Amino acid sequence: MAIFTGAGVAITTPFTQDGKVDYQTFEKQINRQIECGTDAIIVCGTTGESSTLDHEEHIEVIRFCAEVVNHRIPVVAGTGSNCTETAIFLSQEAEKCGVDGLLIVTPYYNKCTQKGLIEHYTMIAQSVSLPIIMYNIPGRTGGLLIQPETVVHLCKTVPNIVGVKDATGNISEVAQLAALAKGTVDIYSGNDDQVVPIMSLGGKGVISVLSNVAPKETHEMCAAFLSGDIEKSRQIQLDAIPLINALFCEVNPIPVKKGMQLLGIDTGVLRRPLTEMEPEHAARLKAEMEAFGIL
Repeated sequence: MAIFTGAGVAITTPFTQDGKVDYQTFEKQINRQIECGTDAIIVCGTTGESSTLDHEEHIEVIRFCAEVVNHRIPVVAGTGSNCTETAIFLSQEAEKCGVDGLLIVTPYYNKCTQKGLIEHYTMIAQSVSLPIIMYNIPGRTGGLLIQPETVVHLCKTVPNIVGVKDATGNISEVAQLAALAKGTVDIYSGNDDQVVPIMSLGGKGVISVLSNVAPKETHEMCAAFLSGDIEKSRQIQLDAIPLINALFCEVNPIPVKKGMQLLGIDTGVLRRPLTEMEPEHAARLKAEMEAFGIL
């Protein structure tokens, strides 16, 4: 059984003006997502600025999220690293926090071969009992790609590796994966502009940036598809494209944190090297949020 189906939010991590994690605002964000129908919360991913959290913060943010959610919906914790031992450590700590699954990005900077990927993911999976979703995002990992054959091999041979978040942007690769997998891999869209296309190939849903600012609409897009109302799902997808483009006109999560601020949810500062959104891009984002009807 999939960890979740539908819309999972890649939730932002709010910070105070002096750069500490703002747990009061974080609790409000989590509850807002659940109230709006979000199907899962993915904590400490790229959108959550996990790369600038130290280990203690990383684990505490995961623990806090799991406690606030309190089993109302699944919580998936990002615990990947370019160092296998670090990923094992974070994964074991996340399991202690009571999460429902793990999201593990491919190694970045040092990279590796497909053989290295198999060993990396197998060692992490064997260190925990939680189900694991691999995270395929070559744009952030120096071009490193988990080949479809490797994804299928891992899901078939390692019991608790269950799926992949695909942020390659390559629908042909997703189609190849789905054809090889024959239902043995839970595929999630990692790109908000490809939710419906990937679900049409058998995908389970999305791990979404858009859901931070439009949780109800992102959930409805997935729910409509899963219930067979393809036309409604497709229309939500198409209507959201200009907003999605605005949310990625600068590197994620710069725009989405500005979007949260525009909604009156102050997620605070960005940790360097991320910087505040350029004024002309912020104006574009505001206009698209208004056009989409969430402002």
